[in-house]
This record gives sequence, structure tokens and C-alpha cells, in this order.
Amino acid sequence: MIPKIRRGSRTHGLLAYLYGPGKRDEHTDPHLVGSWDGFAPDPGRDPDATLAQLAAVLDLRVKQAGTKAPAKHVWHCSARTAPEDRHLTDEEWGDVARRLVTAAGLAPDGDPDGCRWVAVRHADDHIHILATTVRGDLRLPRMNYDFKRAQAECRRIERDRGLRRLNPGDGTAAKTPPSAERFKADRTGRPDPPRQTLREAVRQAVAGATTEEEFLARLREAGLRIKLRHAPSGDLLGYAVALPGDRNANNAPIWFAGSTLAPDLSLPKIRNRLTPTTDTSVERSSPAEARRHAAAIAEPTPGLWANDERAAAHLIGIGELLDATASTSPATSRTELTAAARAFARATRSHIHAAHQHHRALRMAAHSITQAGAALGRGEDDAAAAMLLSTLVLVTLAAARWHTAHGHAQQAAASRQAADHLRTAYRQAATTPLRALHDRGQALPQPQRRTYESLLRTALSDELQQAGADPTHPALLATLAHAQQTGHAPETLLHRAVAMRELHTADNINEVLIWRLHRLADLKPGPAPKPWRSTASPARAQDLPARATPRESSGAHHISRPPSR
Repeated sequence: MIPKIRRGSRTHGLLAYLYGPGKRDEHTDPHLVGSWDGFAPDPGRDPDATLAQLAAVLDLRVKQAGTKAPAKHVWHCSARTAPEDRHLTDEEWGDVARRLVTAAGLAPDGDPDGCRWVAVRHADDHIHILATTVRGDLRLPRMNYDFKRAQAECRRIERDRGLRRLNPGDGTAAKTPPSAERFKADRTGRPDPPRQTLREAVRQAVAGATTEEEFLARLREAGLRIKLRHAPSGDLLGYAVALPGDRNANNAPIWFAGSTLAPDLSLPKIRNRLTPTTDTSVERSSPAEARRHAAAIAEPTPGLWANDERAAAHLIGIGELLDATASTSPATSRTELTAAARAFARATRSHIHAAHQHHRALRMAAHSITQAGAALGRGEDDAAAAMLLSTLVLVTLAAARWHTAHGHAQQAAASRQAADHLRTAYRQAATTPLRALHDRGQALPQPQRRTYESLLRTALSDELQQAGADPTHPALLATLAHAQQTGHAPETLLHRAVAMRELHTADNINEVLIWRLHRLADLKPGPAPKPWRSTASPARAQDLPARATPRESSGAHHISRPPSR
């Protein structure tokens, strides 16, 4: 059950909306299901009652208080059940309303001087509670943290009424667009409300940005209107953004400050993330190279999450990596990646302080992806994208476990939702390169296939084989053959791939190993390996020539990987 609380000053105006047809004729049979004394006039069911009469009795204490009454004396709370929930009866909704006004501090149980309120039902799945915030003794009610207290009461109502149990919030979520913004987006043909569109545009602009100037330049390149706020000294204090063409009734742009879009998008919070650098390792590269490098950076991060401040920083870095990947991906996978980035943004915010110095490598990887530009979505780009997305699926699942362990229910759910979108995007990117690898594996001579199958059975424990690791997987065999052809020892390489990090959460262990092997051996799409001509006994791994990969030979790119967990 989701409560939404607003404040206003027009009792009669709100009642006219609640008892009216609605903006789209969606209101049916509006009537009272509860009131402060059970005897309030009901214009919906009593032909002699009027909206003016109901507004007058609700506003009685407000008028008696005179100038002591607050300017916004109308407390308005809507409470809605989930689509899959059963429809509550009028009596049940009346009980819900009484519990919510009690929890909010408007009308405590047994208090004869509680505020006046009514609950109107004009749909099967929700009610509206209208209360006037002046008590019978003409004092103001104690309503500190009314929203949090109403949220907590909704969680108890869900339990008591057998409704869908929602995850409790912690106050770090971004504000959802109000109904007025959603209706306006529908009228103007926008896919999302401006607040949501701007939030994603700002997240993508900050992803991997190294300076304030770069961040602001990206906002301008995205076509946003920008308004900067400066101190008398000239220092930049804040910013606001607006969509071109999004104007209010006075034909003025509708501005949103960064902190209004999301708690972590204020200018001070963004400054904490910025990581100026002159490191040559982040020079412009191809989209495929940038994605392979990002996979190498992201893979070991969950093994470093024993420190909470480091973990919180890494989650922010992963969020930026997702934003950068989504903004530069081909149209075929951009929808799913954008949805994954939008979901995971919730997983990047918690009350745990982030030690931002620890996410520098992830932010630089995001910077490289952004600088590399749009991926074409074929050939090497597809394989590199599949490598990165396979890694990010496991990382987001690890994030879900970390959040669950810390009691962050909403963030854990967001991480799992992001993983679902990433799985779909991975399938879109991996289909073509995996099909090519499968065909190569099928074409390998039987003696060579048997050699690699034997190697896989030795390297993979019985437990992993039971979990779904198939030693006869043709694409995996083709990858080992390609690695050996380029001078690597397959057995050594395979043991490194298995030991990098746990594999049990993978949907397809073979595919995870394929992309780990590609990254460790720096394999790229190309012609199929030449046929295996040797008739001698299969070479043992220690007898095969080993060649250092570029990442192993270059100190600038070497990445320390944690041992297997």
C-alpha cells in the first residue's frame, strides 16, 4: 500500500475533485468510507448533502482559529493498494483511514479534540483522506514525520490485511513525479515526466566526469537548459536544469534543481565524486576496448566489499558505469540498459557514507566509455558488450546480496531489477558472437575437442558441474582453442578464470567463463582458429607456450584480482 501526502489550502476545491468525474472520467461512485465522528454529510450518497456543507464542517475549527490557522490547512493523503491485491471493502478502507490519521498525529485514538477528517472512495483500489489541521482545542496537531509514520503504518496494514508487502524506505529515494507531471507528459506525448527525463540526463552527464566544466558541458550537449547560481564572490553554488519547451502557465521554463531530481545530484554531492586526472590510461579508445577495460575493472569489485564505505563507493561507480554504457549503446539494447541504469540508481543511495577515493577506477572506466562514443552493435562491439554485461549481471546480483545483508530492502530489490534488465540486454548483445563461437567449436576436430573437454572436467569441480557447467559446451571449447592458438596455456588460463570470483549466481556458467577467458587472454573476434593438425598426444598445459596478455605485461593496466570466495 502506497501513501502519498500533500498539503493545500482549498478544502472545497479538493472535495470538488474527489466527488467529481476526475480528469479522465475515472472516478466512479464517490462516497465517504470514514470520517472523524462517523456522521459527516456525504454528498455522494445523501441527496440532501452538498459539498459546501461538507467543506463547512471540515473548516469549522480553521475559521474559529482565525489567523492562528496555518495557510495550508488541508492535509491530503491518498492510499493505494497494489494491482494484484484484492479489493478492500468500504469498512476495511474506513479502518485504513482511521489508522493513517492516527499514525500521522491528526486524530490520536481517544482524543476528542483530534482534527476533523473524511475518507472518500471513488475507485476500487484507493481512497483519499482529507483532514483540516486545526484541533478541536484550536491548537495545531503534532505532525512531525507524518509521511514516515504513515509509511510505517501502511507496512503494518499490509501485514494485517494480507496485502502485498512493500519494502520499507529509508529516505534516500528520489522523489517520484506527481500526478500533475505524469498527466502533462501524457498530454504532450512525452514518454516520461520531465523530472524523470532530466534525472537520467544529469546522471549520464555526471557519469565519469572529471571536472565541473566537463559535467556542465555534457548537460549543454544533451540539449538541456541550464541555470547556474553563483555566490557574490563568483563561486558556483548550484545549478538547475529544464527541458526545452517545458513551460508553466506563465510561459516560463520549469526548472529543477539537482537536489530536487535526486539526493545525490546536488552540486556538492557531484563535486565529491569528481576525479580530475591526467592519467594516460584513460585516453580515447574504441568502444570495444573501453568496454573490455570496464569489465576488467568491474569484475573484482564485489570481492572488496568487506569495507562498507568502499562498497558504497563502488556501487556509485557501478551506477555511473551503467549510465555511461546505456548512453553509448546501440538502439537494440539501449532500452534495456537504460531501464537497468534507472533501476540501479536506487541501489547507489543509502545512509552508508561512501569513501569516494575507492571508485576512481570505475569512474575512469565510465569516462573511457563515454569518450569512446557510440558502439555500432556488431562484430567486436557485440563481443565486448557481452563481456561487460555478463560481468555487470554478477556484480548487480552481488550488490543485491550486500544490500540484503545490510537491511536495505529497496536497494536490494532495485539491484535485482537491474540484473533482470541486464540479462535481457546481454542476450541481445551475445547472441551473434556466441553463435559464431558455437559454430567454431562444432568444427573442431574430435581429438582436440576431447582434449579440452578433459581439461574442463579437471578444472571445474564436481559442484560447479552440478550447477550447470557443461564441459562439452562448443563455444567454450572454441574459446580455449583460440586462447591456445594465441600462445596461452589453456589449463592455466581456465584455472585463473574459475578462481576470479564465485560462479554459482551465474545463469550460465559456461558463458561467464567464455567472457572471462576472452578478457584474460585479450581475445578478439576474428577468423576461426586453424585446424588442429597434431597427431601426437595432447600437450599438457605446462608444456604449452604461455604468453603474457597486454594487461599482464603492462603495469599501467594490471589489475589485482581477489582470490576465489
